[in-house]
Amino acid sequence: QVQLVESGGGLVQAGGSLRLSCAASGRTFSSYAMGWFRQAPGKERELVAAISWSGLSTYYADSVKGRFTISRVNAKNTVYLQMNSLKPEDTAVYYCASQGSGPYNVRASYDYWGQGTQVTVSS
Repeated sequence: QVQLVESGGGLVQAGGSLRLSCAASGRTFSSYAMGWFRQAPGKERELVAAISWSGLSTYYADSVKGRFTISRVNAKNTVYLQMNSLKPEDTAVYYCASQGSGPYNVRASYDYWGQGTQVTVSS
């Protein structure tokens, strides 16, 4: 019912920036919160940032506060993650996800996922 396609990942040096994009199709995009998750090798998937359906409320993991910014343009069915001051610890596969129900800052609330895009930050 919902397809999410991430783009914008790649290799960047520490201190650099990347902007991830997630294009959505299917159910009405503007009716659902969206989130960005990441999973590094050997680690559990973690919620990085989330944004409410209106774009008025956001959530950030402590590890990325002040460096990452989540935004959405509902008219384009797209959510973005601007990543600045990247660190090697940010290296992971980043996933876009669409909320089904429940609190938007809880992983279990999300029911659709993209395939992921690799972000690698070199030291």
